[in-house]
Amino acid sequence: MTMVQSLNKGAIPADTIDAIAQRLDANAPVRSKLPAWGRVHIDRPLPFLCVYRRPAGRADPGTESLLLGEAAYILALEATEQKPGLERLIGQIAQARMADFGAFLILELWSAVDAGATALPADTPGAPAFRIVASRHHAPANYLEALEDALLGICLNGLPARVTLDYRDQVGPPGQAPLRLPVDAGEGGLSLIGLEVQPGYRDPDSGALLPFRLRRLRHAMAHALKQSFYAFARRYTTQRPAHYHELGRHAMTRAVWETDAQLNGISKQFDILLHVTPVNAPAAWAEFQRRGCQGEPEFNYRPRPVEPDLLKRRLYQIPIEEIEDPTLAQIFTAKRDELDRQITLIADRNTPRFLHGSQQIYGAVEDGLLQLAHQLVEQIPPPASPGTGTQILDAEALAARAGEELAWYRQAMPDLPAQVELRDDVPGIMVSRGHFLVGRDARIAVDRLNAILAHELGTHIVTYYNGRSQPFRQLYAGLANYEVLQEGLAVLAEYLVGEMSAARLRLLAGRVLAVSCLTTGADFVATFRELTRRHAFDQDVAFSIAMRVYRGGGYTKDAVYLRGLAQLLDYLGKGGDIDLLLLGKVNLEHAHLVEELRWRKVLKPGPLRPRHLESPEAMQRLEHIRQGMTISRLAEECAR
Repeated sequence: MTMVQSLNKGAIPADTIDAIAQRLDANAPVRSKLPAWGRVHIDRPLPFLCVYRRPAGRADPGTESLLLGEAAYILALEATEQKPGLERLIGQIAQARMADFGAFLILELWSAVDAGATALPADTPGAPAFRIVASRHHAPANYLEALEDALLGICLNGLPARVTLDYRDQVGPPGQAPLRLPVDAGEGGLSLIGLEVQPGYRDPDSGALLPFRLRRLRHAMAHALKQSFYAFARRYTTQRPAHYHELGRHAMTRAVWETDAQLNGISKQFDILLHVTPVNAPAAWAEFQRRGCQGEPEFNYRPRPVEPDLLKRRLYQIPIEEIEDPTLAQIFTAKRDELDRQITLIADRNTPRFLHGSQQIYGAVEDGLLQLAHQLVEQIPPPASPGTGTQILDAEALAARAGEELAWYRQAMPDLPAQVELRDDVPGIMVSRGHFLVGRDARIAVDRLNAILAHELGTHIVTYYNGRSQPFRQLYAGLANYEVLQEGLAVLAEYLVGEMSAARLRLLAGRVLAVSCLTTGADFVATFRELTRRHAFDQDVAFSIAMRVYRGGGYTKDAVYLRGLAQLLDYLGKGGDIDLLLLGKVNLEHAHLVEELRWRKVLKPGPLRPRHLESPEAMQRLEHIRQGMTISRLAEECAR
């Protein structure tokens, strides 16, 4: 457990410094409040410490937050009565860590007093700018180059960073006395470096915070500083991190756990897929046929057991702004925004607003995706009707086979709670909240059985329970926009088990075409005719595609299958790690954040691995994908 200690105003008591030192000697984490303002946060033994002293003579909002994502930092007041205790505390930390690692870095951060202080070019207002300040004597040249390179890599709003390097007799913020430590910088392996940042995150006239700029700079600086700390550790210390992300925070604050729990609690209040899935699909199809495929079918839905206004009130009471870790703050903020839109979508079901809300979440059909869909339906001939010899599994047989598959996964996870449920209110099959739901009207061809098991269980079930094994609930509830990658992985699984057919790709292309029809103003019947008359889809298939797209008032999610597969093929062809994508319900946009959390040991390997990835044949197909694959080439292979 971390130590959280509230102190009275005034100097930092000696016994508080001693208590912190004792915890550090025991390699225990420290999180201690300082008198009046400030805190000490030290995650674990590390060869660096970030320091910020809030100036007494001027307001400096936002600057201290630039360090909150670091694993070791001290925020303190410039106040005279605090300085001796602060110097003693920093000195004790430095001496202990120099003994541990052979060298120690103190990085002090401050903001520029005016725009000229960082030599920011006049023709690039708003560009990030930094000044690195080092001692004229014994400066760690390799570290300074690494810090400069890392900061130069920052680009905000299309504007690259400007970085200058100054050597001075003393290192410290302008107008503040420099830190005096028991060991002089440059002796015993101690380095003291200053970093001045241009406060572009404040309005230059009013001084008001600009939260979007601050958030972007904070995230960019967190990566740049860790990259520089990595270079320092590898060049000057005995520590040998394998990746700069390893130097990130391990310990999480209470705000993280509270935010995660509350977001998950709201997410569990509804299942968007169930709420927009008709419960009368077979009857609606029969009535549509009876009327000669004329007129809009009438779909019935489950009752909505949520009150949108109350859910949104709860949603925006979640204290995401208190999260110090910029990576987790970014993930949680994106999820909150998505939940907001999903709650609105449920409230707008069967209204004209539903389509607009669906497009906010899943998007419309981009030109490249529409072109690909047209290419596939023209390239791939309509499938022949199943012959009389085609073996069909009914719902009961499919459920029994799925139960056997779950038994295999329980060898790796004996307490796996997933169940197979036969349902009267589900058309076809789906996974919901970690369970496999089979509609009693479901029928599948035997030669598609392994593909379905790999798609539904080997992807959706596996990622759900791998996500549940992680410390954050969002990994099984689903990161924002996770469906694109989820469905891409699930369709890829069909290929890996050898049961991806060209007809299946044609079906996914048909869904994209239907979404395009929807978003360009076509009604249900017009889309049905487009699919049957122009693209030769069977009537029952065309009805199913149109139902999925027009349900609820216009649901654009079905474009994500082909989009997700295309994005996934590109990711794997560039050397992407498929195991990273199986840690939970993640998305490709956040894959780099998930990778960072894995390096930081915040996330861990999941207990389940898709059964199909145990097959040598599947791994050969995966390696084939890694050599470079497009959906058009995939369709050609599947048609052979």
